[in-house]
Amino acid sequence: MHSTIDHDIHDVSFDGDGDPMSPKTLPLVRKWVIVIIVCTGTMCVTCASSIYTTTYPQMNAEMETPSLIAILGLSFFVLGLGLGPLLTSPLSEWYGRRPIYVVAWAFFVIWNIVTAVAKNIETVIISRFFTGFAGGTFLSVSGGTVSDVFLRSQIQLPMTLVSSAPFIGPCLGPLIGGFISYNTTWRWNYYFIIIWSGVLLVSIAIFVPETFPPVLLRAKAVMLRKSTGDDRYKAPTEKLQTSRGKALAYALMRPFQLLFFEPMCLALDVYAALLLGMLYLFFQAIPLMFETTYGWKMWQGGLPFVGIIAGMIVGALSTPLFARIKDHLLEPQEKQTGDIAPEYSLLPAIPAGVLIPVGLFWFGWSLSSNIHWIVPIIGASFFGCGILLAYKGIFTFLVDAYPQYAASALAGNGFVRSSFAGTCDMANSENIEKLLIRLTAAFPLFGLQMYNKLGYHWATSLLAFLTILMMPFPWIFFKYGKVLRGKSKFALAA
Repeated sequence: MHSTIDHDIHDVSFDGDGDPMSPKTLPLVRKWVIVIIVCTGTMCVTCASSIYTTTYPQMNAEMETPSLIAILGLSFFVLGLGLGPLLTSPLSEWYGRRPIYVVAWAFFVIWNIVTAVAKNIETVIISRFFTGFAGGTFLSVSGGTVSDVFLRSQIQLPMTLVSSAPFIGPCLGPLIGGFISYNTTWRWNYYFIIIWSGVLLVSIAIFVPETFPPVLLRAKAVMLRKSTGDDRYKAPTEKLQTSRGKALAYALMRPFQLLFFEPMCLALDVYAALLLGMLYLFFQAIPLMFETTYGWKMWQGGLPFVGIIAGMIVGALSTPLFARIKDHLLEPQEKQTGDIAPEYSLLPAIPAGVLIPVGLFWFGWSLSSNIHWIVPIIGASFFGCGILLAYKGIFTFLVDAYPQYAASALAGNGFVRSSFAGTCDMANSENIEKLLIRLTAAFPLFGLQMYNKLGYHWATSLLAFLTILMMPFPWIFFKYGKVLRGKSKFALAA
């Protein structure tokens, strides 16, 4: 695609493992501060997505808005989450992580302010889309940041945080929002998010440096040219015979290339889309189910999500267990070299394929006024544990298998999870694949109708059967991923 400059040049690279300009030489404490900040940003974004559901009663009454129109604010936010990273993730692989974080987060704060002071539902829906568009950056670029600063042998634990944040955040939304909306006005939900995101914006500006190696190498090349007066020092990206515009165009195409030409990306992204769609459906359905079945009040509607959060925490705490399993399965030469095949990252997603449908069946069929409310919440905890393990496996695999294009791989994942659903019509879906890749943003639109038509038991069972269909994918790619990587021009060499 590109040719390199032929005349004599000096290649600029990091000087071994001790180069102070390499992000992997940052102090361990500094690395974890960076990871915690970007993961907290992801949690804030996803909390903002679901906290909206607790504003319906007051907001709809104040703006005289039908419920179905109000739900568009949730769907458009999720749509923004999917579309935003398609722009910001490739840009982060050209301009670097730090400027994208700062600019995107500043816009996230601004658009939340617009939502907080909105006088009509049209403003709310439009601002919600742009809030999700800006905030979606953290759901994809954060995985790239972890890949930048940690060695592949160390990536498992930080990626656990990266894959936990997109799910703990939305589960916190109904819990926090229920108490806020019960005790004050619906606008305080956004004031809370504005305060939280404002503190994070300052933290990003102060504590999160540039970590993307190609950008740091460009900076190193500039420094060497200035200090030596020798213009032959060139970073790898500076040696490409192409204009900046073309380079950016190639970068913007990359998430689609990974999505459409990499079967591992497509299949795992579809699986992730289904799981996230279910979670967003539950933001609508669970409060309704517990209100009608157990007579709970509005402020209690978010409490069942404690079960999902507890399951996710258990899933996150299982990281050392899967590390020991991985170590047991590794070939002796891999233990010695530390060169671990990305397929081992999928290990947590294999038992997740069992936990998720078990949790859904348990939750759906134990939801009855004759059965104590703790029983379905325990079932929900199995679902929460499974969804965390599945995402941990999928996210870590994508980062490990596509290290140079980690942000683009996660952007493609976010696109499938969140984007295709704007025009979803289940009745017109021609096949199961089209249905699955369109579910996420549409789930809030048809979720309540599905539960009303099928009933709580069978509607939840339908979701469980869909997850059973997707169950084999992690195991298939664990077994045959090395062969598929050998045929890929984007993945890590087999």
